[in-house]
Amino acid sequence: MASAPEIIRRYEPLDDIDLQLIRLLRDDARMSNARLAEEVGIAPSTSLTRVRSLIERGVVRGFHADLNPRSLGLGLEALISVNIRVGARKAIAQFSDEMRQLPEVVQVFFLGGAEDFILHIATRDTDHARQFVVDNLSAHPSVASTRTSLVFEHHTPRLAV
Repeated sequence: MASAPEIIRRYEPLDDIDLQLIRLLRDDARMSNARLAEEVGIAPSTSLTRVRSLIERGVVRGFHADLNPRSLGLGLEALISVNIRVGARKAIAQFSDEMRQLPEVVQVFFLGGAEDFILHIATRDTDHARQFVVDNLSAHPSVASTRTSLVFEHHTPRLAV
C-alpha cells in the first residue's frame, strides 16, 4: 500500500558518498548544499546532483520539521489499533487515505498481523482522543474494532545508515 513517493523508483546501489550524504541529511535536513559538499569532500555541483538523484530514486522521501506536539497544545498522543471488517477489505486504501487527511493523525501504519492499521494521533486531551475514536473510527462503516494505547514518551530513532 505504499504511495508513489514511498516506492523506490529506480534501484541503484548506494556508494560511500551517497551514504555519507544520507547520514548528514538525516541528522540535519537543513544543511546547505555547500556544507554537505564540504563535509563529504566533493564539489557543490556534485553534491547537488547526487542529492537530486537520491530524491528522484525515492531514497530520500522528503524533508520536514520535527514538531513538538505539546508546544502546539496537543498534550496527548495515542496509538490506535484498528481492525477492518472482513467485508470491507476492498476499502483499505480508501480508509488509509481518509485517515491521513484527519488533522489529529500524525502517522498511519498499514500492517500485516493481528491489526490492520495503527494510527498515531495527537490531541489536546483524553476527551478529544475519545471524540476522535467515536467520530472517525467507531462510526466508520469499514471499522470492526479499535484498541487505544496512550503514549507516555515518544523517541524517534534514526535509521542506521
